[in-house]
Amino acid sequence: MTARVDHTVTSGTFSLDGQTFDVDNNVWVIGDDTECVVVDAPHDVAAIRKVVGDRQVVAILATHAHDDHVRVAPELARTTGAPVLLHPADRVLWDLVHPDTPPDGELADGQTVQVGGATLRVLHTPGHSPGACSLHVPDLGVVFTGDTLFAGGPGATGRSHSDFGTIIESIRTRLLTLPPETVVHTGHGDDTTIGAEAPHLDEWIARGH
Repeated sequence: MTARVDHTVTSGTFSLDGQTFDVDNNVWVIGDDTECVVVDAPHDVAAIRKVVGDRQVVAILATHAHDDHVRVAPELARTTGAPVLLHPADRVLWDLVHPDTPPDGELADGQTVQVGGATLRVLHTPGHSPGACSLHVPDLGVVFTGDTLFAGGPGATGRSHSDFGTIIESIRTRLLTLPPETVVHTGHGDDTTIGAEAPHLDEWIARGH
């Protein structure tokens, strides 16, 4: 069976630095008819389980630990038996959301996760948060960038534990070096491609966000 990407959008809130905003989050599920991984667990376990169906969930991969990406991760882990994996540099943010429930394991740069005949490769892409990670799946020609790269530019860096220079360096060296036809599946909003975004790097640097 061939691996594929399934998708849903869930709605809720994002809170940090004393402010709360309404947000819509993408949830990505990668796998075949037997097994899958879930990328981010934002707001709604039932909605995620509907996309998963009766497949075995191999892992829940957190692109980063802002609450709108991991709020229901522990509950999803309990209901599926899958471990939640997070880059350790984002533990400071995770603990704001789930102070009594640590993640089950870690993500590390260069780590690979096998699912449904496809290989996901972890790229540490800090800037939006210290432990932000992207997930490159060469077999499918896609990269999951969380809140690091969107259609139109980098993720936000105006809040605690974020840095604009760092996110630009991550995008420049880790993402824009991927094949230009690579489809970018983001944490919020529409897809784009590496080739569509690459020419605009200098514009983003000039505008500062």
